[in-house]
Parts: sequence; C-alpha cells; structure tokens
Amino acid sequence: MIISTISQGLLWAVLGLGIFMTFRILNFPDMTTEGSFPLGGAVAVTLMTQGVHPLLATLAAVLAGCVAGLVTGLLYTKGKIPTLLAGILVMTSCHSIMLMVMKRANLGLLDAKTLQDVLPFSESINLLLIGLIFVSLVIGLMIYFLNTRLGQAYIATGDNKDMARSFGINTDRMELMGLVLSNGLIALAGALISQQDGYADVSKGIGVIVIGLASIIIGEVVFSTNLTMLERLIAIAIGSIVYQFLILAVVALGFNTNYLKLFSAIVLAICLMVPTLKNKFFKGVKVSR
Repeated sequence: MIISTISQGLLWAVLGLGIFMTFRILNFPDMTTEGSFPLGGAVAVTLMTQGVHPLLATLAAVLAGCVAGLVTGLLYTKGKIPTLLAGILVMTSCHSIMLMVMKRANLGLLDAKTLQDVLPFSESINLLLIGLIFVSLVIGLMIYFLNTRLGQAYIATGDNKDMARSFGINTDRMELMGLVLSNGLIALAGALISQQDGYADVSKGIGVIVIGLASIIIGEVVFSTNLTMLERLIAIAIGSIVYQFLILAVVALGFNTNYLKLFSAIVLAICLMVPTLKNKFFKGVKVSR
C-alpha cells in the first residue's frame, strides 16, 4: 500500500510540475489543464489499444497536450482573450476532441501493453520505477531549461512583464512557449495515470487542477520558501506524495470516496491560508528575553 501510494504521488507530481510552469512562474491560471490532462490519457490509451508501443503512445499524448497549450496561448497572446476564458474555451473543446479520438466516453486498455508491462519487475515496483524515472527526467529537463538564456527570459517574463519587454524579450512568445510546455507535461501525467488506472475517460480532468495545485502548495508549506529552483521542484514531488497519503488516510477512516474532490479543495484552501494564519497568529507576539 505504501509503495502504491508513493507511486501515485510521483505520477501526480508530473501534473504539479506542469502546473508550476504557468501558475507559479508565469502567474497564469491556466484552465486548459482540465482538458489537456484527460486528452493525454485519451490519445495514449487509444494508440496503445491499436498496438502502438506505449512509449510512442505516451510521446504522442505529450504532443497532443502541447497543441492544446498552443491553442490557448494563441487565443491569449494573439486573440487577446482573457487568460481564464482562453483556457476554458480550449478545455471545453478538448471534450469533443477526446470523443473523436476514442469514439466513446471511456476506453479501457484490456490486454494492451503499457509502460509498466515493459519493465521486468512486479507491477507495484514497475509503477514506482516509472514514477521515479519520469519525475527525475522532468525535473532535470526543467532545471536545464530554466538555467538557459531562454529559460531566464521565461522567468523574467513571469516576474515582471513590463521590465522583460524593456530588455527586448518577446513576452508573448515566452507565454506561448510556457503554455505549450506546461500542457505537454500535464498531458504526460494524464497518459501515465491512465496507464496506471487501465482506462481513459473524458471526465477524468474534472478537478485535477486542484490536485496539481495541492502538490505545489503542500510542498511550499512543508518546506521553507527560501529554496533553490531544484529544491522547489523536488518539494512539489514530495508535496504530491504527502497529498496522496492524506487521501489514503481519508479512505482508511471510512469517508465516502465520492467526496474526495471536496476533500482536495478543503486541503488546498487550508494550505493556502497557512501563511495568513501564521502572520495573524504571530502578529504582535514579542519574544521574551
């Protein structure tokens, strides 16, 4: 059970890392997440049921997520549609696209080969290894990218868009790139989790943005805010695992699993209020000598 929970936390951490690219770096609330996540699962599962190698199917899912992010970025940067509305439009469109891809509302993998079937160990160990491999790969690529000149320009765009423009940075291009990369990672998470669950469903994206944000916020609450970029990304992965253990505790206590989305929202709200509560609690408190 512990290994399974850690494996789930690592797979969901990929979602949190994808959301981090826009929510924290660009300060961009991207609702495309709830469309690109199940889209990644739909594309991967459909291809695998047709005999495509699971790794190629997973890469195709990433490309599908990148396209979703690209459309959102174009609507926002070129069409001048507000951020939330642009994301909602693409999220809604993804529902129909998934129905076109799968030809139905949900699709099972049945006897199709998945990534965990490629590895030679037991299913639980294979899932743990897949989680570790993909989280390590994503974090490594993100650190490499963010330390390049292009990555620094991307961070500068999120810090202060006007200042970035004054330095000659094309902020529209940076935001467009961020949405493409972010939704590619989110679709990757959707593909990996659909393989773990054994099916894809058009409704799988409902509420996933809360799960991703919970990973980010829990990681920030548990650890100090004065972290390096690498430490922040690792904190997201740890926050995702902690969140999955919280879910496990709720299930173990006998709560109705139909209300897990409500529990997720409550956990996120509490974590978001922690800094404010700390300031209010310690305000005016004098240290005695």
